[in-house]
Amino acid sequence: MNHFSRRQFLQTLGLGSAALFSTNLVNCSKSNDADLPNIVIIFTDDQGYADVGCFGAQGIDTPNLDRMAADGIRFTNFYVAQAVCGASRAGLLTGCYPNRIGLFGAPGPNSIHGIHSDEMTIAELLKQKNYATAVYGKWHLGHHLPFLPTQNGFDEYFGLPYSNDMWPKHPERPQDYPDLPLMENEKIIEYNPDQTQLTTWYTERAVNFIEKNKTRPFFLYVAHNMPHVPLFVSDKFKGKSERGLYGDVIMEIDWSVGEILQALERNGLSEKTLVIFTSDNGPWLSYGDHAGSKGNLREGKGTVWEGGVRIPCIMRWPGKIPQHQVCDAPAMTIDFLPTIARITGTQLPEHTIDGLNILPLMKAESGAQSPHEALYFYWDNRLQAIRSGRWKLHFPHPYRTMEGQMAGSDGMPGKYRQNETGLALFDLENDPGESNDVAAQHPEVVEKLQALAESIRGELGDGERKGTGCRPAGQI
Repeated sequence: MNHFSRRQFLQTLGLGSAALFSTNLVNCSKSNDADLPNIVIIFTDDQGYADVGCFGAQGIDTPNLDRMAADGIRFTNFYVAQAVCGASRAGLLTGCYPNRIGLFGAPGPNSIHGIHSDEMTIAELLKQKNYATAVYGKWHLGHHLPFLPTQNGFDEYFGLPYSNDMWPKHPERPQDYPDLPLMENEKIIEYNPDQTQLTTWYTERAVNFIEKNKTRPFFLYVAHNMPHVPLFVSDKFKGKSERGLYGDVIMEIDWSVGEILQALERNGLSEKTLVIFTSDNGPWLSYGDHAGSKGNLREGKGTVWEGGVRIPCIMRWPGKIPQHQVCDAPAMTIDFLPTIARITGTQLPEHTIDGLNILPLMKAESGAQSPHEALYFYWDNRLQAIRSGRWKLHFPHPYRTMEGQMAGSDGMPGKYRQNETGLALFDLENDPGESNDVAAQHPEVVEKLQALAESIRGELGDGERKGTGCRPAGQI
């Protein structure tokens, strides 16, 4: 919800400017650094909604993630800001819809844009309280110097600057990509690294970072390259799952989660640390047996259907988040930044953000509801869908889909075909698979959602229409 519509929403509830003020500012009461919680975000790549045991995975064991869910809360209606790598990360780290800050799609080695220096990342937010900050894994917000993590609030960076398939071994377009750089801070330390070791390397770095900073507050962002294709797994998990290589990769990620949780427990930090696990979008369906599972959801990565934008999300914070909780209220990765601001007593940026505080949902407070009047789903610069409460309205748009035996195998992708939807309304409480259009039965809901959509179009634009609330990406 943008600031303009939030003000209108509060007014409809009979709340005035004081209430609006309280939603935009965090509790800035003084706190001792020793009381500040650590924040750990584990972000996988292209992991499907049903690729975790507690979300219905078949043939894949994820004991550490399942234990994490048992120790905390599982969000069943959790979303990404856009169903593609770079834009999704932009939303997570800035609290903004990617369209607001000019970061669409998945920038590659030839891109000359990235995150603007005026945007505030979670790392920069936490620097207000002198947090140690590190990111290990995939960055994908620009690979030129001004856009790198160390220029945007992170003390340490180790990983790939963009997707792991953007290299000369691409299965369809090898000529399009130069050698793939592995970076440490601002230097390239190797080209075309051994990808079987990426998950292990990131995990080792994460554990060492926890050990090194156990006496001060820290923010650790582990952005795994896997299970984005090409898939790689270390020998310790090769052949371990019933789902082939893809399942092996997920089991290694689960091992990584376990190593991080053990490091926190070993250093007495579990009750001082909020751990969040989620994915950047749904499965890349064209890769067939190298793709994840969407479960009973519709379509996958690259679409605004539920299989593309709804993701597994688990949060654990012993003593703060009750055990064995399930939250069905809609929320999104853009909510991480304002929620972390509320938790840590840090000041939100002066510019507009789109995320809202979801701490009451996380703590399973009685009567807690989604703070969003609506969530908006863009593909590139076009508004394609909106969710409000149980309802999701799709606007007419083309989308890619798989049929029958079209999916690929063994790392070679199949071919999508283009399909198109008209205006369609779905009741996600009863129809999460978006199979039954009920627009004709609920014209008043369609009218309400169309009005909300028109408001966000004014802010963020829609196709050729320019939004008044958009800011530019950084450029070199």
